[in-house]
Amino acid sequence: MGTNHHPNWISFARIPSERSDSPRVIVYINIHLSSLYFLLCKDIINHRDIILISFFNNNVCYYIMNVYSDSSHSALKYLKDTEVNIDNVLLMTGDFNIRDSLWDSSFPFHSSISDDLITIADSFNLTLSTPINPCPTRYSNTTGEANSVINLMFLCYGSSKLNHHSILPESCLLSDHAPLSIDIPIYEEVICTSKLLIPPKSDQETAFIEEIISNFKNLNTSDIGDTVKLECIVNQLGAIIDQAWTKNAKKSKISKHFKQW
Repeated sequence: MGTNHHPNWISFARIPSERSDSPRVIVYINIHLSSLYFLLCKDIINHRDIILISFFNNNVCYYIMNVYSDSSHSALKYLKDTEVNIDNVLLMTGDFNIRDSLWDSSFPFHSSISDDLITIADSFNLTLSTPINPCPTRYSNTTGEANSVINLMFLCYGSSKLNHHSILPESCLLSDHAPLSIDIPIYEEVICTSKLLIPPKSDQETAFIEEIISNFKNLNTSDIGDTVKLECIVNQLGAIIDQAWTKNAKKSKISKHFKQW
């Protein structure tokens, strides 16, 4: 069975290297959010059952993760054994296929796999989210088999904006799983309307270059015997350039014809 496509939604899925490696998770992003530059981060996490998506807001990179854990929990084993050094993971969610009393009051047992899942979430600075409307997330069609809670959400630890999610059993449609829902706040971008610059071939550019050359000549570089002294000289060079730039640069209004270089 293939994936569904719609012109208003952008789909992200890992391209398989072979048939047995076909992805079992997918992410859809509405085109109205395309200005946030969503990207599939296969260079960081490369597994058929995990999708890591990055996006930018106010020049800060954030991540969201979608996970499917099969009966052998191969995705969790991968995350446990793979070192991933990223910050600003906002949430991790998916079908984890684990029944546990930690998130299902109708289930009286605890699983050691749950401990691994909590440890993985903690490594991303995530904590288990409590739904505002606790109810099953999977509805069984088998007579005698109880409904269960196996779809979970982990949210950024200590966040006042991201602390609870909702379960939407009325939106199951043809699926036996209930969707999980949460609002992620998008902060208003600060757009600069002016920028400091030195016009090419101007008097300011000439003065800028002459001041740097003059101050460079006055630097004592005769005794650079170790990395500490070298770092000190480098810092002085940087300070000279910054000072000359601040002194000679002029504020210019940014227009649609403005070049960034």
